Amino acid sequence: MLNNFIIEISLVIAISMVTNLIIIIFFARGMFRISKRNDINAVQASHQIPAARLGGISIFVALIGAAMPFIGSSNTWPNYPLLLLSSFPVFVIGLCEDLGYFVSPRLRLLAALLSGVVFVSLFSVWLPRTDIPVLDSAIQWAPFGIVFSLFIATGISHSFNLIDGLNGLAGFTAVGAALSLSMIAHQEGLVEIRDVLIVLSGAILGFLIFNFPFGKIFLGDAGAYVTGHMLFWVAILILYASPAVTPFAMLLIFFWPVADTLLAIARRVYFGAKISEPDRLHFHQLVMRGVEIVVLGRKRRRIANPLATMLMLPLILFPMVAGVLLSLERGKAMLACLLYFIFFLSAYKVCIILVRHFRRSV
Repeated sequence: MLNNFIIEISLVIAISMVTNLIIIIFFARGMFRISKRNDINAVQASHQIPAARLGGISIFVALIGAAMPFIGSSNTWPNYPLLLLSSFPVFVIGLCEDLGYFVSPRLRLLAALLSGVVFVSLFSVWLPRTDIPVLDSAIQWAPFGIVFSLFIATGISHSFNLIDGLNGLAGFTAVGAALSLSMIAHQEGLVEIRDVLIVLSGAILGFLIFNFPFGKIFLGDAGAYVTGHMLFWVAILILYASPAVTPFAMLLIFFWPVADTLLAIARRVYFGAKISEPDRLHFHQLVMRGVEIVVLGRKRRRIANPLATMLMLPLILFPMVAGVLLSLERGKAMLACLLYFIFFLSAYKVCIILVRHFRRSV
């Protein structure tokens, strides 16, 4: 059984790698440049050479491959194809944006919402508890519980899209979250869910090989939204099946993309900008510019980009490790969330001050 699963994961990684390689070759030949989009000149751009934003295709193809009978061990969980089906709406809309059809942020969020509605309809599962007494009382009323779950799911799906800028950042974050959730599932005896998360990790690893360190391809909207969608709803399945697991552990696992998104919303509201309007003030962009200005010098972004990812990875992975270790410790997990949030805000403020200081010095 273990050998079959290892073979399956190897095939998933191989399918993802081959699909990414084909996309990169076709993109280099101009076969995907069908729009007037100029990602290099975008406000939030973190790279200087055009790259395909179609990594979501490879991940989705690999995940479909894992459901094929000739591969198979993930089919021991009969609901796996339904999980894939629920992600289809957001995948299609995200792919349209990646191909240059300029889908509005509102429509992409609605697609993520629709995918969540499909999941809830197919599984009849939503957030069972929050470990916050007032909210726990409210979500016992199914309409509120469903709407609240869909709201969080949409936000987390979008949060993975916001960090898909630095080479490897979104991919490593997604793999870390998937493996962290798989450890919790394993501890709780949820073997099928654990295997699905490992399959998802394999699909993303096949993408990461080309995404890090040189940024030959990126997740794009399709890949980021699908990844966020699947990770969130699988986390909900774990909470639903294991009453002992605290939701604060899940928050720790998703801490970095959630904190970055909340900060972006607060920042744009504070400056009177539209919430959907992109900027260059995300944490990872500040780190990259700091590395570029202070350490490497200007016009060295090709190196500064992956180096910034490496510097940020410990900050991203530490909360995930805490989430796994404290998955059954409600009070400690809640305290860890508070401490990490204080640290996140403090570190962000320090980055702002340092970047401004060194920019003036240069």
